[in-house]
Amino acid sequence: MLRSNKPRQRTCIVTRQSLPVDALIRFVVGPDGAVVPDLRCRLPGRGVWVTALADHVLAAEKKRLFARAFHRPVTVELGLAHRVDWLIASAAVAALSLARKAGSLVGGFAKVESALVQEPVIGLIHAREAADDGVARLARAARRRFGDSQPPVIRCFGAEQLDLAFGRTNVIHAALLEGPASDNALARVRALVDYRGDGVALASAGRRNTNALNELSEASAGP
Repeated sequence: MLRSNKPRQRTCIVTRQSLPVDALIRFVVGPDGAVVPDLRCRLPGRGVWVTALADHVLAAEKKRLFARAFHRPVTVELGLAHRVDWLIASAAVAALSLARKAGSLVGGFAKVESALVQEPVIGLIHAREAADDGVARLARAARRRFGDSQPPVIRCFGAEQLDLAFGRTNVIHAALLEGPASDNALARVRALVDYRGDGVALASAGRRNTNALNELSEASAGP
């Protein structure tokens, strides 16, 4: 019997819509009766699913939909939606760290400026604290190199998060270079931006023929 190539789908307990699991977040009940997010879909036990948007997780929390879905009393920690945001952001930072170790993430203004001249840059990252003049200068360099097909610009991380990704301090600007690790990092960033509901779509991950530059702005800060 042939297997279907259709992605697995589950039903969101908030919207009651059936969606691919990649567009949802799984939740399980821990041994203490608390609702636990299972982003990697690996925790044991029966799971329920919520569309991967902060507003939907918040709605499930406020409307007490988890207890109804699990058919049992459960404990929902206050600020669950914010906790999920922190977990998704942490996964994105970890993916950036892996890209750095793979040699496809460079940091520091001079290195980013140099990369924009000669390297296959697929994404620019600026810390939220980045000065406007530095961002503008790198934007001009990107325009000279890529014209209307500039790589996406990511502004959803603070300097402290970039420091963590690089394992050093004072990282304000970074550039992702072509490679599987960078593609994975962009996918993680996209998941974070989508969850926060910024309404900004990341250009297709990491090719020079990406659509016009998209800036991923801060929506909410992690704890």
